[in-house]
Amino acid sequence: MQPISHWAAVVGVLALALSAPRVSAEEYPARSVTIVAPSAPGGMYSILARLIGSKLERLYGQSFIVENRPGASSVTGSVFVARAAADGYTLMTAASTTLATNVSLHKNLPYNPLTDFIPIVQIARSPEVLLVNSGLPVHSIADVVKLARATPGGLSFGSAGPGTGQHLNGELFKSMLGIPMQHVPYRGMQPALNDLAGGHIALMTSPIPLALPLVQSGKVRMIGVTTKERVGAIPDVPPLAEIGVPGYDAASWWMLVAPAKVPRPIVDKLHADLRVALNEPDIREEFIQRQGLIPVDSGSPEQLRRFIKSEIARLGDIVQKAGLAGSEQ
Repeated sequence: MQPISHWAAVVGVLALALSAPRVSAEEYPARSVTIVAPSAPGGMYSILARLIGSKLERLYGQSFIVENRPGASSVTGSVFVARAAADGYTLMTAASTTLATNVSLHKNLPYNPLTDFIPIVQIARSPEVLLVNSGLPVHSIADVVKLARATPGGLSFGSAGPGTGQHLNGELFKSMLGIPMQHVPYRGMQPALNDLAGGHIALMTSPIPLALPLVQSGKVRMIGVTTKERVGAIPDVPPLAEIGVPGYDAASWWMLVAPAKVPRPIVDKLHADLRVALNEPDIREEFIQRQGLIPVDSGSPEQLRRFIKSEIARLGDIVQKAGLAGSEQ
């Protein structure tokens, strides 16, 4: 027979569980929600978090607050969200770097993209544009190749950090052209672009909305886009695949995710509402014309999880071939 104190403890735990407030999808959100952007302010994580947040604010009548938690190519912010309360009040914008590339890049990744998060919706694909400092005599891929081979140690190319889209884009570019290039990682896109504009590095790829102000100021020059198709925001800029790098095709992808154990009714509500919102004309116009993104028709959370698993393998192969597997702690 169990002692009375044992049963009293069991009854107490059950009473506490029954009295705890239940999460209701109909009532969600009942207070402000935080969307973590796991990068420095000013990058695509932040831009997409603000776009998603503003849409959800109008839809739900609650505040959606963007909180930047930069560090270690999105690892710092990702760990924070993975350990956050699974109540739907902490969400995160996540890139292919966060959910796929980091798995093979890091020797000891402190989160598991497949088990620590639940994907809510795929937001968009993000082409990038190859930029060069405008002071360099570079107007074509042939010019890049010529200058790289004439530069001791090769041309320097920047990125928002190890394993980011810009890093892998540069490694792919380097390997496909067979030219010497040196990677220079930064803590976010803005510091990297500032050094590109200042002539401290020679080139890099960038999300289109971050590149345009520097292009318009004359500090950098656009050479080509990283996707095989042209991009609506800059239709006159050709794909790299058409101008000297046959077969080149690279774009990051973006999702909104939550801690893995968020109640499914809340996940389903956010998924359904955001699928509708992301297809509304104003959002599609914002994505295509101003942000240079490629809209997608998001699958279900289960389909997105399978997609992430396949991308871990695909991008892991690129990381392996670049000799970067396990290069980060």
